[in-house]
Amino acid sequence: MPSKKSFISQLIEQRYSYLFIAPVIILFSVFVFIPVVASFFLSFTKYNIVSPPQWLGWGNYRQIFFADPRFWKALANTSLYVLGVVPICIWISLLLAVAIDQKIRFKNFYKAMFFMPVITSVIAISVIWKWLFAGGKFGLVNYWLVKFGISPVDWIMSPTWTLPAIMIMSIWAGLGYNMILILAGLQTIPSTLYEAAEMDGAGAWHKFWRITLPLLRPTLFFVLIMSLINCFQVFEQVYIMTAGTTEGVGGVLDCALSLVAYLYEKGFQNFEMGYASAIAYILFGIIFVITLINLKVSRLRHFEY
Repeated sequence: MPSKKSFISQLIEQRYSYLFIAPVIILFSVFVFIPVVASFFLSFTKYNIVSPPQWLGWGNYRQIFFADPRFWKALANTSLYVLGVVPICIWISLLLAVAIDQKIRFKNFYKAMFFMPVITSVIAISVIWKWLFAGGKFGLVNYWLVKFGISPVDWIMSPTWTLPAIMIMSIWAGLGYNMILILAGLQTIPSTLYEAAEMDGAGAWHKFWRITLPLLRPTLFFVLIMSLINCFQVFEQVYIMTAGTTEGVGGVLDCALSLVAYLYEKGFQNFEMGYASAIAYILFGIIFVITLINLKVSRLRHFEY
């Protein structure tokens, strides 16, 4: 155990190191740590920005779980969105990555083309897709449906089709990011394994199933975790795609209302900051538990493997 004098002398010797990291620590504390702690405190209060916070204890959480059907609607929509987007997006990204990893021409062009949506603003993408899904014969999607003899769909104003339309857009927008990560994982697999498998008579499917997938497990697990976190926090797509509807954020009959969109409505439209903070921490708990479950399952599969 170092003495007090030696500890102080070490601080003096390393003062320049602490001076260099001080700006980062200050910025992190001001814009991340302090807001997180303040939000946790506000989740137990009734706070509307104008008046001082009023302590409610577990009142916000009790109301959310037992007296707020819109929260459960938002949770159901978000869960359906996650179940629809994450597996489809990962599988398509995996197939694209495997295809581009082959010896083909214009490989860099295909990488850039699929990655382009990632570096494009989500708001811009949402605006474009909102035009594509416009009702009647005005949207490009409905234009082609009519061309093939199919009745046009009112994508944005329909309680049935609004959420699927947002899911289709999100799958398209997320392919490039996942594909690049999986491509990086594919490049770490030694080519000698595939050569040895070919000598043993293994076909393309057996090489993919017995070599590619097992060795891609760490990369696929990382992609899965990031996709789950991003999908549970979906907001911009919902906000832009449902903007202009008579029902507000979430679309007709809250058919596309997500947890973050509901949090936004409560906190920044109704100014129920305490209630919105409680929703935020419930969302954090959901993501945290799902991440722990995935970690546990991943370790068990790695052990079995």
